[in-house]
Amino acid sequence: MKMSRRARRMERHHLRAKRVPGFNLVALMDIFTILVFFLLVNSTDVQEIPSTRAVELPESVAETVPREALIVTVSQDAILVAGRQVSTVVEAEQSEGLVIETLRVALEQHGRRGLLRREDDEDLGAITIMGDRQIPFSLLKKVMATCTEAGFSQVSLAVHQTTQTAGGGS
Repeated sequence: MKMSRRARRMERHHLRAKRVPGFNLVALMDIFTILVFFLLVNSTDVQEIPSTRAVELPESVAETVPREALIVTVSQDAILVAGRQVSTVVEAEQSEGLVIETLRVALEQHGRRGLLRREDDEDLGAITIMGDRQIPFSLLKKVMATCTEAGFSQVSLAVHQTTQTAGGGS
């Protein structure tokens, strides 16, 4: 017996409804690519200070978040500005006065290049000192004085954050 046109059309419709739909992987990959880029861009709210094995940082219970700044590293034997050595510790300790001249020149060069310029004036002149916990305070004082002499008004010291004990003290 011959099927009517309407019966054939209904049978095709029912077969189409029973078929398993396929995945469109291109659309899924587009969505996941956008998601990955979104997560990468928005996960940069934590600033990590570059770690160096030559410097052992002191510990603190400070809760303020560090801001992006030029990093001055003071290890046991060298003083580095943005990863480049500008002086040795021996030369810095033997310099007369509170200003380490080679460090001041390097800091002023970085300030002139405008590497630290931002839209908001609040972060202009910010610097972070990563000093080894074994360096003498007199050297740290000279480095801090040199930073302020070079025009960096916001000086921060890098430390390892530790949790405060239950007694509230050290």
